[in-house]
Amino acid sequence: MTRLLISVSTAAEACLALAAGADIVDGKDAAAGPLAALPDVTLRDIVAAVAGRVPVSATIGDWPAEPEVLLQAAERVAAAGVDWVKVGFYPGGDWDACRAALAPLAQRTPLIALLLADRTPNPTEQLAAFAAAGFRGVMLDTASKDGRRLTDHSSIGSLSGFVAEARKHHLQCGLAGSLRQTDLADLLPLGADVLGFRGAACHDGHRAQALCADRVTALADALQVSVF
Repeated sequence: MTRLLISVSTAAEACLALAAGADIVDGKDAAAGPLAALPDVTLRDIVAAVAGRVPVSATIGDWPAEPEVLLQAAERVAAAGVDWVKVGFYPGGDWDACRAALAPLAQRTPLIALLLADRTPNPTEQLAAFAAAGFRGVMLDTASKDGRRLTDHSSIGSLSGFVAEARKHHLQCGLAGSLRQTDLADLLPLGADVLGFRGAACHDGHRAQALCADRVTALADALQVSVF
């Protein structure tokens, strides 16, 4: 069953998302950037507010693919007590060295590799290496928040291949990237473990606006209807 991930920026938004039907609460400073991290104290407040009722994930921030930089950022977020740490991989740098540096942490904390459909050529080809490094999962997102959605950068066929490859390597698989409720008809049949939303769950459909309970509930209901 595909689960609904809602990105939040505060503990109050986390409570709203949880009450409205989110299956996963994701900490991210959506107003600051596509992968911007929240302060440690805010992450701890979110973890405390959710209180183990659903998993909490969080991004480590926008960082270059440098081993020590990514490791330090990932350790900081892990220390806040989240269930899953999302590590964004931008093009450039030595991804193999980054994976090797993060592998010991992956044995203690579930790591999710966040790949960018509008920046990374052939992201599906990277999945075996992330599995070998001990990552728990992968998520395909977009860096640019210019109105274009994940499906504007990746065909349904390529997304299906991404999900299938993740499953082959026993990785949890998520899809995100300015998704709308109307995307569910195309994406749910792919069988991803998680679909992530921010803008579609906010007032006026804008990611920098406050989260809207009615929009979150509509997304949760749409997933349930599609399942049954």
